[in-house]
Amino acid sequence: MANRYLFVYFLFFSTITLAATIRGRAVDAGTGQPIIGATLLIEGTPLHGVSGLDGSYVIRNVPAGNYRLRASYVSYQTLLREVRLDANEQTLTVDLALATETDRQIAEVTVVSKRDGASDRTARDLERNAPQVLNIVSGRSIELSPDLTVANVIQRVSGISIERNSNGDGQYAILRGMDKRYNYTLVNGVKIPSPDNRYRYVPLDIFPAELLDRLEVYKALTPSMEGDAVGGAINMVMKDAPDRLTVLANVSTGYSELFMNRPFTRFKAGNVRFESPYEQFGNQYAAKPADFNKAPTTYTVGSPPPNLLGSFAVGGRLLNRRLGVMLAGSLQNTFRGSNSLFFDGDAVDTLRGVTLTSMSERQYSEHQRRYGLHAKLDYRLPGSGGPEANKIQWYNAFINLTNEQIRDTKSTQLTIGGFDPILGNATLGYSTRSRLTRQRIYTSTLQGTHELTPILGVNWSAVYSVATGNVPDQTTVPLLGVRTNFAEQRTTVNDGSRRWEHNTDTDLAGYLNVTLKTNLAGLSVEWMAGGLYRDKQRTNFYNNYQLRPANPFAQYGVDFTDYSQIVWTVQNPLGSVATALNYDASEKTSSGYLQFRTTNQPLELTGGVRVEHTDQGYAMKFPIGEDRPTGSQIYTDILPSLHARYRLKERTNLRASYFRSLNRPGFFEIVPYRIVNEEYQERGNPNLKRAIADNMDLRYEFFPRPLEQFMVGVFYKRIQNPIEYTLQRDAVRGQDIYYSPGNFGTATNYGLELDAVKYVRNWGVKANYTYTHSAITTPKSKRIRNAQGDLQTISVNQTRALYGQSAHVANLSLLYKDSEHGWDGQLAGSYTGDRISTVSQFVDNDLYQKGFLQMDASAEKRLKGNFILFAKVNNLLNTPTEVYIRNVSSRNSDVPNQDVAGRTLIRRDYFQRSYLLGIRYKL
Repeated sequence: MANRYLFVYFLFFSTITLAATIRGRAVDAGTGQPIIGATLLIEGTPLHGVSGLDGSYVIRNVPAGNYRLRASYVSYQTLLREVRLDANEQTLTVDLALATETDRQIAEVTVVSKRDGASDRTARDLERNAPQVLNIVSGRSIELSPDLTVANVIQRVSGISIERNSNGDGQYAILRGMDKRYNYTLVNGVKIPSPDNRYRYVPLDIFPAELLDRLEVYKALTPSMEGDAVGGAINMVMKDAPDRLTVLANVSTGYSELFMNRPFTRFKAGNVRFESPYEQFGNQYAAKPADFNKAPTTYTVGSPPPNLLGSFAVGGRLLNRRLGVMLAGSLQNTFRGSNSLFFDGDAVDTLRGVTLTSMSERQYSEHQRRYGLHAKLDYRLPGSGGPEANKIQWYNAFINLTNEQIRDTKSTQLTIGGFDPILGNATLGYSTRSRLTRQRIYTSTLQGTHELTPILGVNWSAVYSVATGNVPDQTTVPLLGVRTNFAEQRTTVNDGSRRWEHNTDTDLAGYLNVTLKTNLAGLSVEWMAGGLYRDKQRTNFYNNYQLRPANPFAQYGVDFTDYSQIVWTVQNPLGSVATALNYDASEKTSSGYLQFRTTNQPLELTGGVRVEHTDQGYAMKFPIGEDRPTGSQIYTDILPSLHARYRLKERTNLRASYFRSLNRPGFFEIVPYRIVNEEYQERGNPNLKRAIADNMDLRYEFFPRPLEQFMVGVFYKRIQNPIEYTLQRDAVRGQDIYYSPGNFGTATNYGLELDAVKYVRNWGVKANYTYTHSAITTPKSKRIRNAQGDLQTISVNQTRALYGQSAHVANLSLLYKDSEHGWDGQLAGSYTGDRISTVSQFVDNDLYQKGFLQMDASAEKRLKGNFILFAKVNNLLNTPTEVYIRNVSSRNSDVPNQDVAGRTLIRRDYFQRSYLLGIRYKL
């Protein structure tokens, strides 16, 4: 027998010079979507192929003859096809359509295959069939990407750039050039509160990416969606219960290159007191030095341990598939940081630009613990319709981000203290700040979907959410120092501080939606009507203690060698609680809508109107003579919208949409606080109005294959009463200039978006580009000499781009997939062009962030036994973040590190590369 097989193989390979190629595509028989990774085997031979990213396969060196071609893939029925290859044929094309294993009935129970919500093909289908302009990042793309948090994932979407935090991670999303204030965040379609102590936007770096099934970005709002988004809405769809038992787990470790070159500094964060003496002992208690423990000033310096990350997900269906259960969790224990150079400056006399007054070298060391738990139960109720037509589901999620940060600063005075860079002389300042930040979000949603009749349905939601932010005992210890002949030393202690902040944002909300299917004048029309009521309550607490050294002449290195040895006296024993950051706020929102959607081809229309009523108010806890210590704003908005999708062909859409939306002021912005700074005052604005925007979109969409797309679109936004921070003049005391949020006329924002995905065999390319232009005119200050020769500050109008808007945003990802050998890879580049990072009070002095290019990479290898080995590398190019002013001053000619021609450097941050290696298990 063995000899006969050897003879057959000898004959087979002896004819290989006459061999040809069999090629084709493996697709889903029901949907026509490509099947990636299907095995194609010529029975009785060792010849085989594996379908690539576009479903195509190639089997080479096939001799002429008759064969049976076997196609197989997990969850699909094996397909056998008889093929004949003639001697004169060079290529034979055989397309194969595989049917799923679940297309059958067992004991009168219909088994329905559920769509994989995390797949790329699901993402493309949802984009293609959505009633409005929508972009989706699938869970599989998230898994393969180099990104660890939702904020970093979202930067891959067309038209989106991100604001980064102090360690270089993304934190907030800017959609189509609209600042983070103009967007809102959803979890499973439900809005969540923010842990921020001033504003309503949600930091996206708090969410681990592993918990997501997919990430949806809505760039146009329908009447059934809440109307307070101008840029768009971000919806995080969490993992759902699969039809069969699924177990996912991964664990990984890595390191930041930054700490290969410098040490990591920590403090005893576990011993930090979460309540100030004021909260512990009452508002009449006089704090003593002993009430402030030494944990925030007890530092250790060394190398951090490796980063550790892990996640799991377990889910399935029980009770004859009626009960679905999903439990997922994620933990990220990471050590991050940055090396930063920062300049302070003042506007001097009538000189152009700023005169730099100090240069600070900062080193950040951050220990982050990010974890999330997510649980979902759903029960399919008896009734007509499909399995999703009647069900109850209960969703719970808890997300936590704890950040232990040390900021170590050495500042050099540039205008005082005998600064001489040639002789190496300068007055120095040293400051170490320890800060523990804990942000948490908990949300619980009970939802029901009920098909009352084949044409009438109801769904409802009851939501409880709470977000908390806590910064306990933030401690700053400053020292004086000197540089003489390039030798540096720390000398005496300066005044320090201990500060407590915490806030809570609680939401109670109810949603009700009714759906009716009708036939109107020969058109199939789906009507939706519903409403929402939300009661939001926010509390905010702030207390600050000023400390002074008991011995102001104590010398570092002589009288003390460690910061925990410094003896302090308390300058304000009762604390400073009479500030604007102690307030309560509330917001009661009620809304109703009527929406229609036609489902006839080729033109589909979705439109209607939404009415939102807002009652927003505040109460200062410790007013100190403000004219309006309490206040409220009550208003009602009518928000129409209309969206059209014209299906030119089966896989080609032409979209047009219009919607009106609003942007409400932040909670803190309408509190009438006053803060006196050196150059100007800062004030709240109880008269601040909401912004109203008219938004229009046109987009052409082509889906040549189920995983591929080409989109080109334009958008236009006209914002009435946009909210921006600017310098304003007191209406009563004309000489008083103050910095405050305000409404300024009308702003415009328009742009072009291109988005493409293309696969060829094992290779794929994802690319998008967005051009955005915006304009707003606001008052600025300018210093002149009047007729008498006196220095005078006047107000002038200046037109500029909206805060945070980049003219150019682009992403390019190169993908590789070798299913036969189990390899996946991705090289991803993301570019964000110049944008305003801070609006200056002075004309032409706005701070711009320089164009930023980040390159990341990831790869994974499938092993035996359902295991996958993966690696991720971030910030391959070590691109710094730079902030500058677009002019120069002659007074800065001797300042070091000012090497940017025609610009004044204000900040430069380096984060270095980070590496991750892990293993994933899938059952």
